[in-house]
Amino acid sequence: MSKKYFGTDGIRGRVGDAPITPDFMMRLGYAAGRVLTSIESNLAKGAHPAVLIGKDTRISGYMLEAALEAGLSAAGVDILLTGPMPTPAVAYLTRALRAQAGIVISASHNPFYDNGIKFFSSLGTKLPDNIEHAIEAELEKPMQVMESSKLGKARRIGDAAGRYVEFCKSTFPNNLDLRGLKIVLDCAHGATYHVAPPVFHELGAEIITIGNKPDGLNINEQVGSTHPEALRKAVLEHQADLGIAFDGDGDRVMMVDSNGQLLDGDQLLYIITLARHNNGTLQGGVVGTLMTNLALEHKFAALNIPFVRAQVGDRYVLEQINQNGWQLGGENSGHILVLDKHSSGDGIIAALQVLQALVESKKTLAQMTADLTLYPQVLINVKTAQKIDLANHVQIQASVHAAEKELAGRGRILLRASGTEPLIRVMVEGENQLQVQTLAQNIADVVTQASR
Repeated sequence: MSKKYFGTDGIRGRVGDAPITPDFMMRLGYAAGRVLTSIESNLAKGAHPAVLIGKDTRISGYMLEAALEAGLSAAGVDILLTGPMPTPAVAYLTRALRAQAGIVISASHNPFYDNGIKFFSSLGTKLPDNIEHAIEAELEKPMQVMESSKLGKARRIGDAAGRYVEFCKSTFPNNLDLRGLKIVLDCAHGATYHVAPPVFHELGAEIITIGNKPDGLNINEQVGSTHPEALRKAVLEHQADLGIAFDGDGDRVMMVDSNGQLLDGDQLLYIITLARHNNGTLQGGVVGTLMTNLALEHKFAALNIPFVRAQVGDRYVLEQINQNGWQLGGENSGHILVLDKHSSGDGIIAALQVLQALVESKKTLAQMTADLTLYPQVLINVKTAQKIDLANHVQIQASVHAAEKELAGRGRILLRASGTEPLIRVMVEGENQLQVQTLAQNIADVVTQASR
């Protein structure tokens, strides 16, 4: 059964346009509170369920936080407020503070004028589909208010940042440190601005930080994992050993080596996997997505490391990891899951896993990826004004078949609709950069015509 509001990564949109409005958020808080109250059976008699709320640095977060707080309180749910905090920190704190759920107010890598809502279960994982369906069903019912004696209360968690910093550091071996490394951190003017620097500094690294002055309007603006040019420039300028870039809510990571070369999620996942494979700690195999570079799949096959592809989206990667009983998975966008360290994708923890591999091997980023040459992969985002049935559109399918014939089995083509934006993503991958670029543009042109 399809959902009306929840997408692959929560609810997201432009602030002021439905559903990212104060009135909807108040009703959402109430609906979520009602569902949580109805399913929670482990509370002491008379105790209220508790929901933890964190947010990134967007100016609209204040407004949406207040609306959610009002709705939850009306449903008889207590609220724990962390202020600006990375998405994975909310996942961790929800579990650590024994809350019944966690809510993150964030639009991740999107511009400041967008925002969204993500939910976590009491285990620090994405809410299961049946709970999201139940919340949507509750949204259709009239909103009521508990009697005054049963209303929820709100309080701030003053040590939330410190708790999360210590948790991140605990995932790095006690017998290792980062002394001797000069690292540039790009916090995207987002939620990691006050927690990432102390994590790496307290582990011994010399830190230069950029993108750490959020003003509510500059999140992801020409900084962060989606705009690595700023990080490249800073790494070269400071002659750093490497650079680390997060996105607005801290669940994605990209890295830059000392030469200014960008390493995406596929390459970082390779470093982590190879280190575990070499020291005998790799549990099973690795989960990628439909967007994972074909070269990574071939490399894992050569090493006899099992590899499977999930749909795009970290929740689908997580499902596949759990189904296989594995620990590692990720996307080339920089979402990396290391389930023996955290229940959700975490940019800081993924970066620490890469750094552990570097420290233990005494190699550089460039050396760690020297034997992995990614195939040229071109991704074109086509804005659409209407929904397109990609699988049954005659002209689009004809262009895809023509491109597949030209690739002759030495590449891949993927068309998919974005789960968060009105876009069709056209991806072509192959051995020849010019050929891949031409084929991708040809298909994108056909999609553009079809969307008019």
